[in-house]
Amino acid sequence: MSGVADTWLQSQKHFSNSVGHFYNSVMAANRAMFPALSDSDDADADADDRQPAVAPELTYSKAEWTFEHTDEGDGVVSVGDRIRFSKRLTEEEIQVFADASGDTNRLHLDADFAEETRFGRQIVHGTLVSGVISAALARLPGLTIYLSQDLQFLGPVDIGEKVTAICEVVEDLGDGRYRLTTVVEDEDGETVIDGEAIVLIDEVPEDALDD
Repeated sequence: MSGVADTWLQSQKHFSNSVGHFYNSVMAANRAMFPALSDSDDADADADDRQPAVAPELTYSKAEWTFEHTDEGDGVVSVGDRIRFSKRLTEEEIQVFADASGDTNRLHLDADFAEETRFGRQIVHGTLVSGVISAALARLPGLTIYLSQDLQFLGPVDIGEKVTAICEVVEDLGDGRYRLTTVVEDEDGETVIDGEAIVLIDEVPEDALDD
């Protein structure tokens, strides 16, 4: 492990134990933000980039987002199911996330300032990176509701980098609840976030199925 990554890991260990409480409140915003992350002047172009949703529980998709689902249960969530979701995290999205969350840490927004930090450059907000986990889980069959999320941040992500969330169902807890491993990888396949989630899978409203 590199010196920067090792330092990052050590500095984040204390945070991983308490991040779940903050994460649960932010993930609802993340789900709304990922489709909407664009400047208002680009709203029309952003809308033109939208494609029909891949499932009734989703509003829409985009061509540059990639999604894979290994389905072990024939349309029903089952142990062994795996979801992969990838997207690129742009500078515009980082600015919108800062506005939406209030996290205006100069490490993410000020190139000159960030150059003098241990990272030597701007990096993406960790919670924004972890948002791709929410995007992946939203693509499980049914309506996904977060119950808990534990995270460990293992390394930084550069602005403009494509990241991939990989979520695997590892335990059926009963009553529609499932435990999943949740990992985010950078473009080099290195794990930058590791964690575990518990979700509740609800039924999609019938009206949505008719749309």
